[in-house]
Amino acid sequence: MDKPFETLEQHFHLPHVREVGIDRPLLWLRAGWEDMRENLGASLSYGVILAALGYLILSYAAGLPYLFTTAISGFFLIGPVAAAGLYEISRQHEQGHPVSFLGSLRGLRGHADGLAYFGAFLAIALIGWERISAVLFALFYDGNVADLSNFFRSVFLSGEHLSFVAAYLVVGAIIATVVFALSVTAVPMLIDRKVDIVTAAMASLRAVAVNPAAMALWAAIIVGLVAVGFATMMVGMVILLPLLGHASWHAYRELMR
Repeated sequence: MDKPFETLEQHFHLPHVREVGIDRPLLWLRAGWEDMRENLGASLSYGVILAALGYLILSYAAGLPYLFTTAISGFFLIGPVAAAGLYEISRQHEQGHPVSFLGSLRGLRGHADGLAYFGAFLAIALIGWERISAVLFALFYDGNVADLSNFFRSVFLSGEHLSFVAAYLVVGAIIATVVFALSVTAVPMLIDRKVDIVTAAMASLRAVAVNPAAMALWAAIIVGLVAVGFATMMVGMVILLPLLGHASWHAYRELMR
């Protein structure tokens, strides 16, 4: 079972991945909370900016239900790169340096190429999901697109569009799983080490393969907390996004030796 991944490690010179217990994501959250508390101004600056951008995107998509659902799921796809500044705060804090919002941005300049390339990959995944989402609506949804206020009740909860709901959730889950596996530790690694995006993505895939239970719990925590943020009309994101960003740094630091 591990042989293909051992070959990957040798070919891409991947770091060794630690095997961790299923409870570790809870400790990553605790460590992320400590980072956020000790760098509150810089962390919340990112939270406010990302929450405001998310609110603007969702407001724009509010009149287009299929685009609205894509925008929500797309938030998860672009999250790893959007949180890059938070990883840099945790990296500098770990080294004992004082961190400011502008200081974290300056710290990212040396990693601009890798972040841009990985961001392009995530952008392509997001655009692809938007197109696939539109096709799924065209193929499986045989009614008029409902008004957003009744959209989830009439489409997802009524039981009248089971084939559409099943196709939408299955395809969305496959794309989300692939992107999560390739990116969950990739961006922190690009910031922390001199590696290319393929090496970072393969190392991330290896981390998920070695720790399926812990990473499944971590994915569920991310989805749950981001859902809370959406339920509060993005207000909760001001705190939850920095928390997840800092916690993701600690996940990377524990998983990658």
